[in-house]
Amino acid sequence: MHRRILVPGVLASATLLLAIPASAASPSPGAPGIGDPYYPAYGNGGYDVTHYDLRLKYQPATDELAGTATLLVRAEQDLSRFNLDFLLDVSEVRVNGVKASFSTSGEHELRITPKQALPKGAEFTVVVRYRGVPSQQKAYGFTSWHRTPDGGVAANEPEAAWWWFPSNDHPLDKATYDVSVQVPDGTQAISNGTLQSTSSQAGWTRYNWRSDKPQATYLATLAVGRFDITTGTTESGIPILNAYSKDLGEYAGAARASLERTGEVADWLTGYFGPYPYNALGGYVPGTDTGYALETQTRPFYSPRQFANGSNVSVVVHELAHQWYGNLVSVAAWKDIWINEGFARYAQWLWSEHEGEGTAQELAHHVYASHPADDPFWKVKPGDPGPENQFHGAVYDRGALALQALRNEVGDEVFFALLKGWPAKYAHGNATVADFRRYAEELSGKPLAALFDTWLYEPSKPSESAARSASLTPKRQPSAPPKSWKKIAATNNIHTGRH
Repeated sequence: MHRRILVPGVLASATLLLAIPASAASPSPGAPGIGDPYYPAYGNGGYDVTHYDLRLKYQPATDELAGTATLLVRAEQDLSRFNLDFLLDVSEVRVNGVKASFSTSGEHELRITPKQALPKGAEFTVVVRYRGVPSQQKAYGFTSWHRTPDGGVAANEPEAAWWWFPSNDHPLDKATYDVSVQVPDGTQAISNGTLQSTSSQAGWTRYNWRSDKPQATYLATLAVGRFDITTGTTESGIPILNAYSKDLGEYAGAARASLERTGEVADWLTGYFGPYPYNALGGYVPGTDTGYALETQTRPFYSPRQFANGSNVSVVVHELAHQWYGNLVSVAAWKDIWINEGFARYAQWLWSEHEGEGTAQELAHHVYASHPADDPFWKVKPGDPGPENQFHGAVYDRGALALQALRNEVGDEVFFALLKGWPAKYAHGNATVADFRRYAEELSGKPLAALFDTWLYEPSKPSESAARSASLTPKRQPSAPPKSWKKIAATNNIHTGRH
């Protein structure tokens, strides 16, 4: 939930060998970008990573990180060379156990040339040895590594991996993870998934974490510091681990009062989105000075500032909703961000109904009425907002408004079948806004192109007649916003201040 800047990049053109069968084509370099229209230099072409094994050692006092990353990879073309996205200093690269040559290019590219070309369909391993000080590294003028008084945190969107492990950094390439981190005794290392084991030797403790379901690179997280940790289980039996920096000060009580309801919220969300998709749950609040939160898979990141005005379960609802919408089903391209943020914001509206603090319909009325026609809010198109507006408030609020319009058009029975059926249909994969529209038309039996165009793609406020058609014009204007609005609005800064 998050704010980004426009990042320059050049997408390499592909050569079409129409006269030569693919099997006879000469090996060629994988593209230095995966093809995302917003971020052409992000991710890479020519291969697919299936697993990351990260073995790390981190010194909080100096912010020094040393690591060996082993990637299990499948070639998707005959590869002479390929790129990884990475920023730290590399000392050695091996492909299938053999030393490979490497160099850097652009802002964040590690270019690797194996000793022998890799045929399409081949499964191969890449081992990268590296070290560096993540907080000293910047790309495009920003960093996604957050230095804390007792360590450091990797959490950002759409990019965070470059600062701590080499990767194919785009949601189209999901993988499973083993993350093993050695830190000084008395310090903890928090990551995604389940804690498999810990061991101590000679003043160092190693934490071994495992994520056994496909995970996008930006959803992988690492937090090292001194934490108070609580554990438990949901009613459905999912283990919960929450971690709170020992330096939260005045934010500590409100943070705990919010995150300790994680299990309750997750169980509640299953009624709308289907079974919880992972085998671990929780959240963490490190001692950062950032202002946002992030849906890092199974264990969301929360800034202390989320709780500056007291407890806020609404932000927990938002991040946990992303475990289905954003994590289980991820964007095919970053222009499809509404699939993530519109639905997570709508989950907050449903929570408001659950808490008796305002219905989704009342919240939709408020959003529509509170932004006049000349408000720049309406210039942002949630269905394709552009990289400069990818995390604009309109993607969230106007995005949720579009969902209420859809709910009113197709009726509750079909709408809630959509909310539950969509994550099941595209589980552990990727999808687009167009995919969702087609799915909604399939389930409802109604043509919905005009509705989606009006509420997601027109750069202007939908007319009064369109609002009446979508049942979004109240009979009388309320004198005050719904009770939940203040809490929901307080989560808006989870989308700002990323860089």
